[in-house]
Amino acid sequence: MKSQVYFANLRIDSRSNVLDKLERLMSRAAPEKLVESGDLVAVKLHFGEPGNSSYVRPIFLRRILSHIQGLGGKPFLTDTNTLYRGERSESVSHLRAAVANGFGFSSVGAPLIIADGLMGNASVRVAINGNFFQEITVAHDIYYADCLVSVAHFTGHEFTGFGATIKNLGMGGVSREGKLSQHSNLGPKVNRKKCKACGICAEKCAFEAISMVRGKARVHLEKCKGCGICIVVCPQGAIAIQWNREVPLFQKKLVEHALGVLQNKKGKAFFFNFLLQVSPHCDCAGANDAPIVGDIGILASTDPVAIDQAAVDLVNAAQGNPGSKLTKNLNPGEDKLRGLYPEVDWEVQLEYGEQMGLGSRTYDLVPV
Repeated sequence: MKSQVYFANLRIDSRSNVLDKLERLMSRAAPEKLVESGDLVAVKLHFGEPGNSSYVRPIFLRRILSHIQGLGGKPFLTDTNTLYRGERSESVSHLRAAVANGFGFSSVGAPLIIADGLMGNASVRVAINGNFFQEITVAHDIYYADCLVSVAHFTGHEFTGFGATIKNLGMGGVSREGKLSQHSNLGPKVNRKKCKACGICAEKCAFEAISMVRGKARVHLEKCKGCGICIVVCPQGAIAIQWNREVPLFQKKLVEHALGVLQNKKGKAFFFNFLLQVSPHCDCAGANDAPIVGDIGILASTDPVAIDQAAVDLVNAAQGNPGSKLTKNLNPGEDKLRGLYPEVDWEVQLEYGEQMGLGSRTYDLVPV
C-alpha cells in the first residue's frame, strides 16, 4: 500500500515564503489527532556538533513549535547524548552547544531537554519482536512524551550511506546503551600509508582504543566500540570501516531501534526530512563539507520508511555538485550515495524497515 509523502520545494511567490510552506506541510500531512490539547510533544532533532553549520536552522524549528503550540500542545526540543567523546556527550555541554548553535528559548520559543538524562543513561526498556533484539532502551523523555515529531537533516553517512528519519529515531532516540549495542560489531582500520600520526583520532576516541605505535595510529579492536568518530575526524582520510557483514547488520539494528522508539507512538508520530545543505557526512562531524547537490526542499510524512525513500529518490534525481566530495555519479538519476560510499548498500535499512513493518518503500509524492 502506498504511503503519502508531502513535498514543499523552495520556490516562493509574493503571497508566501518557505516558512509558510513548512507550516502547510504539517497541516496537510499530520493526522488529525497527532497533537491534542495538553500533549507533551518531543520534537527530536540534531542540535549540530560545534563547528558544523549544516544542521536544520532554528528559524524552521520555531515555526514547527509555534504550529504545535497553536494546536494546544506543549512542545520541547530534544536530542540524546552521543556515544563518542565530544561536545554533546553529556547534557551540560550538549545544551551549551545547542544554545551556541542558536537553539535558545528566546529564538525557538520552547524549552530544550536532553532526553536521556545527564549522562545518557536515563531510559525505558521497551520490548520488541526483532531478529536481533527483544528489548531496547528508549530515551526516557522521548518515551514519556505523548507525541513525537522528528526533524531530520538528510546527509550522507559512512555506515548507512545516508542518514535521515530512520537514523534520527533509531540512533538519536535511544540511550547510550542502545547506541553501543548497535555499534558493537563495527571496527575501523588504519591505512598506514595515509596516516600522519597527528593523534587527533586518539584524542577523540572515548574508549582509549587508539594509540600511536611506531609513528602510526593503531586501533585496538578489543577496546573499540565502533562509534566511528575516528573515521570522521581523521584529516588524512586514513581510517575506514572494515567492510564486512557487520555493516548491513548495523543498518538492521538501527531499524529495530527505530521500531522500538515508535512502539508507544501509534498515530502520534510525524516526520520531516530537510533536503537542504546535503553534506556528505552527518551533523555529528565538527565541520561540514560542501553540499553534494543543490537545495531541494522539505518532506513530511507519517511513514518513516517512505519519507526516507522519497528523500533518496529526490537526491539521486538531482544534479551532483562537482565542487563537492562527490566525484562520480554526478548526473541526474545516478546514485549519489554510492558515489560517496560505494561499499555501502544504503537500501538495506529501507528494505529491512519495510520487512519489519516500520513503513512502506512505495509512496505517492504530494506537492504542497
